[in-house]
Amino acid sequence: MVRSQKLILASGSPRRLELLAQAGIEPDRLMPMDLDETPQRSEHPRSLARRLSREKGEAALAVVRDDPAWRGAHILAADTVVSVGRRILPKAEQIDEASNALYLLSGRNHRVFTGVCLVTPDRTVRQKIIETRVRFKRLSASEIESYLASGQWRGKAGGYAIQGLAGSFVVKLVGSYTNVVGLPLYETVALLTGEGYDVHFKWLEG
Repeated sequence: MVRSQKLILASGSPRRLELLAQAGIEPDRLMPMDLDETPQRSEHPRSLARRLSREKGEAALAVVRDDPAWRGAHILAADTVVSVGRRILPKAEQIDEASNALYLLSGRNHRVFTGVCLVTPDRTVRQKIIETRVRFKRLSASEIESYLASGQWRGKAGGYAIQGLAGSFVVKLVGSYTNVVGLPLYETVALLTGEGYDVHFKWLEG
């Protein structure tokens, strides 16, 4: 069977690619969008996730809009935001950012929001915002130092990756686990299916 549908993933995240592969979905093109992700003044974490996911989807559309090879493609974009109350934690690039985030998250509840944006072949924009509540155990200074040494915090919202060593910090999780990894699979598959994308195409190959 030859697939006529095309999917563009407006992200370079290996985690999102792995999650899609878990659902049998293989994007035809990866298009990481390098946008300013600085929150606007008094912007709510949920609103930030919504805005950035849409901006990434629309930026990818602008790149391929006039390219006949990608006419009719679905474009999938996402952005994940970690917050404590209304305080938005950065995607940690420096060790002090990760350290500050982990000390803040220690023994506390936090929320993870992922905005998922799908630009359909007729250029309609569909969005979902998914929220997961997570509670960390109280972390010792030794645990934080050891985790920082692992490097698994680098580039991660909130300074941790739940699918790695930091999974052992989680006392309680309410909502979608894959949302915390970076892409809520159930909602993403439902969004694609609802807009006519054949999610099960690869499944039929066995």
